[in-house]
Amino acid sequence: MNLKINNRFSTELPADIDESNTTRQVRNACFSYVTPRIPSNPKLIHYSDEVLEMLGISKKEAESPEFTNVFSGKEIIENSRPYSMSYAGHQFGNWAGQLGDGRAIILAEVENKEQVYTLQLKGAGMTPYSRTADGLAVLRSSIREHLCSEAMYHLGVPTTRSLSLILTGDQVLRDIMYNGNPDYEKGAVVCRVAPSFIRFGNFELFSSQNDLKTLKLLTDFTIKYYFPEIKGTAKESYIQLFKAVADKTREMIVHWQRVGFVHGVMNTDNMSILGLTIDYGPYGWLEDYNPNWTPNTTDRQNRRYRFGNQPEIALWNLYQLANALYPLIEEAAPLESILESYKTLYEADYENMMRSKLGLFTKAENDNQLIHILTENLQLTETDMTIFFRKLSQIKKEESVENAFLHIYESFYKTEEITEQLKDSWLYWFTQYLNRLQQESTTDEDRKVAMNTVNPKYVLRNYMAHLAIEAADKADYSIIEELHQLLKNPYQEQIEQEKWFAKRPDWARDKIGSSMLSCSS
Repeated sequence: MNLKINNRFSTELPADIDESNTTRQVRNACFSYVTPRIPSNPKLIHYSDEVLEMLGISKKEAESPEFTNVFSGKEIIENSRPYSMSYAGHQFGNWAGQLGDGRAIILAEVENKEQVYTLQLKGAGMTPYSRTADGLAVLRSSIREHLCSEAMYHLGVPTTRSLSLILTGDQVLRDIMYNGNPDYEKGAVVCRVAPSFIRFGNFELFSSQNDLKTLKLLTDFTIKYYFPEIKGTAKESYIQLFKAVADKTREMIVHWQRVGFVHGVMNTDNMSILGLTIDYGPYGWLEDYNPNWTPNTTDRQNRRYRFGNQPEIALWNLYQLANALYPLIEEAAPLESILESYKTLYEADYENMMRSKLGLFTKAENDNQLIHILTENLQLTETDMTIFFRKLSQIKKEESVENAFLHIYESFYKTEEITEQLKDSWLYWFTQYLNRLQQESTTDEDRKVAMNTVNPKYVLRNYMAHLAIEAADKADYSIIEELHQLLKNPYQEQIEQEKWFAKRPDWARDKIGSSMLSCSS
């Protein structure tokens, strides 16, 4: 492989002077040099051909022993030196102090076609930031991250990508439910790819340590390479940076709400400065529309990171970033103004997004009410979010209210719960919706086409990932490839794959790993 190395982060920012790989507090440094753990018997089980192409790696190279060795951590890329980033963060609303890349190691930044990408291994061993953990990852969580990164990209959601999924040949001890019953699982390494893995927590670390010199270096570096359009004095540019990050974060959240994605662990150290979805841990997809659902067992009591709370949490996290940047700006008003506008801008974005899901191309006075009643109705009985919105596009303007209701009937999980009263609530909403469609000049066919570009037919449902994991545990990787291909075209009909356009099966309702996950996932 002939990768063009362009290590900007580790060249231009301060390194940890202690080069020992021992767990410790690190000061005045953006990263620590680390050597990945050598796996005993690495085996490539899947790669993304699109990410290969993005990086300028051929399929022939991907199938070579060198590729497997490099992206499992067994061999180091020539002319590069791996490292892990230092950062801090708020976890579940509480200040956690220094965190850092506990099981992530950056191999290099590589350049291809004038774009620079950071290659990061997840699960390649301990770092100075591993705290009490082993720095390893298991096949189960690695499959989930690999499939979801690529699925999100094709849904149009800002995300990190995944290049490869490699078995290490080693066993890893994990307590999947934190209940004192650990068991050995197959170890694996994923190679994540993104322009940068800088997080809100990188800025929080230096601000909390009152290390304004490194904070300024990191902020200037971020603007120079990722927000080059920002110009002006230092103070003005830092305010502009915060505004750009707030905008990108808001756009990402609107996409999450559009497709029914629940991140599960929106700590500030899991928030990308580029507005990318990062750190696919205990994530999940809404099966039935339930704003109070979170897949993360660790969060079951307070449900801080539940689906309906994600926009609010993103704002809370932006407040923490504002506090971190404040020492460079020394003026609260411009930051407060950006934070105050977030809510208004989000509400407008959300309403526009929901209009697009409903096939409405103009604005009308009662749209907000129409959307509100819909989200209430979707919770009257378990209603599959993905199937409901996909079926909605089949409704024609001139249709009867009864017929419109029949179109979406398939999205109900428990049809025996459809009482006359519940049906009346839906008929009332469909009366409003059909009247609203009459105000639109778009044809039924054009509306259907447009709706089907924002309402996916296929998402990585929790049980689908679980089936891929169960098969892979028996060395059958065919479902990983099947889902990878399916989710490249989530908005296409793909009639031959119709079996995946189905409600969650009963066995998956409360199954560990299919409806609930822990952070160790």
